[in-house]
Amino acid sequence: TRNMVTGASTADLALVLVDARNGVVEQTRRHAAVAALLRVPHVVLAVNKMDLVDYAEPVFTAIAEEFTRYATALGAPPVISIPVSALAGDNVVEPSAHMDWYGGPTVLEHLETVPVTADPSGTAARVPVQYVIRPRTAEHPDYRGYAGQITTGTLRVGEPVTVLPSGRTSTIEAIDRLGDPVDIAWAPQSVTIRLADDIDISRGDLIAPTSAAPPVSREIGGIVCHVADRPLAVGHRVLLRHTTRTVKAVVAEIPSRLSLDDLSQQPSPGRLTANAIGRVVVRTAEPLALDAYADSRRTGSFLLIDPADGTTLAAGMVDDIR
Repeated sequence: TRNMVTGASTADLALVLVDARNGVVEQTRRHAAVAALLRVPHVVLAVNKMDLVDYAEPVFTAIAEEFTRYATALGAPPVISIPVSALAGDNVVEPSAHMDWYGGPTVLEHLETVPVTADPSGTAARVPVQYVIRPRTAEHPDYRGYAGQITTGTLRVGEPVTVLPSGRTSTIEAIDRLGDPVDIAWAPQSVTIRLADDIDISRGDLIAPTSAAPPVSREIGGIVCHVADRPLAVGHRVLLRHTTRTVKAVVAEIPSRLSLDDLSQQPSPGRLTANAIGRVVVRTAEPLALDAYADSRRTGSFLLIDPADGTTLAAGMVDDIR
C-alpha cells in the first residue's frame, strides 16, 4: 500500500494488473481503492495471462465487469479494460490475433493517446514558500524573494495576493523564473516572487490570490491510507506535513475504517493498522491554509509522521476543513 500511495499521489494514470486465472482479489480491490481515493484521473484494467484461459471472452468480461462495478462504487473515473498476454505480446503493443472479439486499443496505444495535460488556469494559484532568498550583496542589497513551485493556477505581476496563515496582503511586484523576470508564470513552474510590501514570510507559508485564498484551520478531516507497521490510534501525537510546512498535531478522532470487501464503513475503530484506509480528524498546533483534495491534489494532501523517528505513518486527503 505504501508504494501504491507514493506512486498514485502524482500519477496521471493507474494501470491495474489482474491475473485472468484468479480474477479480482484483495490486492486488486486495495489498489482500486487507493487510485480512487487519490483521484488518479485515468484507470486502466489489464487482464493478463489470457493465454492461460484459452483467450476466453467470458472470463475477461466477468473480470472487467466486477472490477468496473467496484471502482465505480469507489468514485473512480470510467475504467478502460484490456485483455492481454504479456508473455505472448497479445494486445500489449500490437493487436492480438487470438482475441478477434476485442476491438479496443492495445495497452501502448491507449497509454500514448490518453490525455494527461491539465489547464493550469483552471484553478486558483497556490505557491507554498520553500525558501526565502535574501542575498544582501552589493549587486542586490535589498532583494527579498520567496521561492517555491506553483502547485496550481497562474500568477501575474501586479496581482493582489494574500500570505497565509498570517492573512497579510500585498501585490506581486515581480516574478523571476530561471534568473529572468517574467510577467506571468503557471503551474508547475518554480519561481521566485517579489512583493511590493515588506512582509514577514518564511518557509511553509502559502502565497495565493487574494480573490481566491484558501481557508485557514487548525482542525482537518480527511481520509488516510495507513502505511506504517505500528498502529495509528486516537490521542496519538504526530507531525503533520502539508506542502512545505510541518506542524505538531494530535489524532482527535478516527470516525470510521473502510472495509475493502463490501465498501462498508466500520464505525469508531479506535485505531488504524498497516494498510488500513479510514477517516480521521486531526487537530494542529498551528493554523494551516488548506484546499479540499478534490480541488487540489497538492494543497489538499498531507502526511502524518512519527515525531520520534520521522517514520511516515499515513498519507491523507483533506475533505473536511472545520
